[in-house]
Amino acid sequence: MKVLILNGYYDIATVFYGVEYTIDHLGLAPEIRDHIIMKYYEAGHMMYTHHPSLIKFKEDVGSFILEQSK
Repeated sequence: MKVLILNGYYDIATVFYGVEYTIDHLGLAPEIRDHIIMKYYEAGHMMYTHHPSLIKFKEDVGSFILEQSK
């Protein structure tokens, strides 16, 4: 299984780097960590409200879905 995690740089509702910190401290084996993909957006956690981030969000999610369906 692969996991796509989407992060916003400018977000006062959720802690930036919180996900990275959590993933880093789970003690996951490298072969499992390789299945975690992180993407970053200029907007906050609602990246679809910022048009440039929305475009990148759509591309990233679409590519992730297509890659998993192979």
